Amino acid sequence: MTNASDFNLDAELDETDDWDSDEFESGYADEPDPEEDEPTVGAMELAERHALRRVASLRTELEDITEVEYRQLRLERVVLVGVWTEGSVEDAENSMAELALLAETAGSEVLEAIYQRRQTPDPATYVGRGKVDGIREIVQATGADTVVCDGELAPSQLRNLEDRLKVKVVDRTALILDIFAQHAKSREGQAQVELAQLNYMKQRLRGWGGNLSRQAGGRVAGGAGIGGRGPGETKIETDRRRINTKIAKLRRELTAMRGTRDTKRAERRRNHIPAVAIAGYTNAGKSSLLNRLTNAGVLVEDSLFATLDPTTRRTTTSDGRVYTMSDTVGFVRHLPHQLIEAFRSTLEEVADADLILHVVDGSHPDPEGQLAAVREVLAEIDATKVPELVIINKADAADPMVLARLRQREPHSLVVSAKTGEGIREALEVIEADLPRPGVEFHALLPYERGDLINRLHQQGEIDSMEHTADGTVVRGRANDDLAGELAAYAVAGA
Repeated sequence: MTNASDFNLDAELDETDDWDSDEFESGYADEPDPEEDEPTVGAMELAERHALRRVASLRTELEDITEVEYRQLRLERVVLVGVWTEGSVEDAENSMAELALLAETAGSEVLEAIYQRRQTPDPATYVGRGKVDGIREIVQATGADTVVCDGELAPSQLRNLEDRLKVKVVDRTALILDIFAQHAKSREGQAQVELAQLNYMKQRLRGWGGNLSRQAGGRVAGGAGIGGRGPGETKIETDRRRINTKIAKLRRELTAMRGTRDTKRAERRRNHIPAVAIAGYTNAGKSSLLNRLTNAGVLVEDSLFATLDPTTRRTTTSDGRVYTMSDTVGFVRHLPHQLIEAFRSTLEEVADADLILHVVDGSHPDPEGQLAAVREVLAEIDATKVPELVIINKADAADPMVLARLRQREPHSLVVSAKTGEGIREALEVIEADLPRPGVEFHALLPYERGDLINRLHQQGEIDSMEHTADGTVVRGRANDDLAGELAAYAVAGA
């Protein structure tokens, strides 16, 4: 044990002859202050998303609440239900595991999961009618609030299941739409999600106790019938008409926003700037890869559909050529058609790109299924003719045997890790090699006052050789048609 008398800091400092306080202070001043680093946009969005979260297993319920009034904030408790119609048992289990991740991302607690082997889903109740009784017993035993079905249910199937289970029933499409509604940030993204939700809800309007079947005449109390098509219009018809009006308004707004996106795309085409689109399965690491390749600073989170709004960054190759790299919305098995139609203007960024970086999660139990699901969506948006480079991500967590299998299956592929930086340098080299090359060769003697052409050659063309002479700069290389036309006036005779 050390006593206070055994250690006197002031005395020791006084006895030190070569003590220099300025040197001591400057030593600390030279070190960067970590608090002075400005957070990226993605870090701020992630902090905002986590500012208020519901937490499971913190129950404060009381057995006797006769004298206490309270409110409870808890996760929605769900039971998962699936129908296995094709494929192996592993495929069915992977599908249910993905549904569980979707449910947790939407803000729920998964209690149980059950699936049934059938040739086709039951047209009335999705699962077999006898299985419905078993699900009702599970719901009652677990105290679940909601049943989530791994498929898109018809309105009659939703109604029949809710009537027999006595709890809310949602399907896979509604679950994905709910996640999109939570994560959409931009004005265009929110409008696209709302349009998809309205198209989904329009065919599923119904009311409890028949309240949507009530008729409203022109003189009904409160004026509810005014603006209707006339006496006898039911409430469900009025609601459907209002939804159609809202859908038309959203489509007009999205058309105007699409014009802005098309203008930017046309400007890039006019300047002959190549475009690279990052596409892939949700949570495959697309945003992390974009941050690694361009220092974009976009939001990164280990969850499904963490980022929906596309992000485009301008970057350059090692020889100075300019190109853009865009992150797009993630795909998933059985992506709802409503979302594909609503996000078509955004997905056109992939179809109009010069190169697609197809990112796949190498640590996923079924990476081949991810590749097939993404290519199915790419076929729907007419993007199959765009050159594709498969990026097998998460090499730090993947099985080497799986990586070798994927490399053999996909000849034009690379293995990287956006987390550790493994393979990123090689990926940049391959991307630069796969970018479209200018098609016109030139050999020109440029006067020194035309430095602007030299700058454009660095950005838009390829320079094979450059020599400075007394008369000007002799340049050989390749350029696009517009730039080659301007260089023709300075072409070297006999070249």
